[in-house]
Amino acid sequence: MDGQTADKIISATHYPRMAAAAALSVLALFLLVGTLKLLKEYRYVGSGVTATNTITVSGDGEVFAVPDTASFSVTVQEEAKEVKAAQDVATKKSNDIIAYLKSQDIDEKDIQTTDYSVYPQYDYIQKACVGGYCPGGEQVLRGFQVSQTLTVKVRDTKKAGDLLSGVGSRGASSVSGLSFTIDDQDALEAEARAKAITKARAKADELAKQLGVSVVRVVGFSENGNYPVYYAKAEMSMAADGRGGAPAPSPDIPTGQNKITSNVSVTYEIR
Repeated sequence: MDGQTADKIISATHYPRMAAAAALSVLALFLLVGTLKLLKEYRYVGSGVTATNTITVSGDGEVFAVPDTASFSVTVQEEAKEVKAAQDVATKKSNDIIAYLKSQDIDEKDIQTTDYSVYPQYDYIQKACVGGYCPGGEQVLRGFQVSQTLTVKVRDTKKAGDLLSGVGSRGASSVSGLSFTIDDQDALEAEARAKAITKARAKADELAKQLGVSVVRVVGFSENGNYPVYYAKAEMSMAADGRGGAPAPSPDIPTGQNKITSNVSVTYEIR
């Protein structure tokens, strides 16, 4: 056997071994990376590991705050034989109300039309009875009613009473839905939630102490509520007239306090 033939035989047996060794190295590296990832997840998250020993506790939190925003709705209704005639009168009164609100430093963005409708109005006419027979009646078109509703947000609650009186004396058919809210509701909800979670954790620690175990981690959380309770509400209907006469006296409307509550349920793993 010459030298060239021997080299070919060695190469033929050497390369498969190198390829196999390389494949084993890649597989080992892959398994190492996967193992490290699982260990890391177990250490910090517990992914894939179902907690079997748990306790579930609840907590509630509440925050009180004085409302800083008021809102109410103003409706103008007018009826006439023709749609345009009713629209003209309703539009003038609505524009007068909007101009008044702006003169009282109500921003245009805080005045919103929430309804505008036009409805036909009918009278039911009963036909005369003849010889003991009474034929059915019929509907006769009387005219059209135009209705426009504005929702107004007031950022100075002290003005609410004066504004209710003011819009009433400028042709409002009704004023309703007065309520007091808090503009930055999210911050108060977060504060109430934090109090609820703190209570839940205190319950968990006390329960774990009584059971002779340790609290390990949170494995479940839910929140019920986180809603405001409005203590300050009012509703008011304007009399049909007071229009063109002396302005009605401004009602005294206390704002009171609103309560924001949160109820949480927390599940802890114990060991």
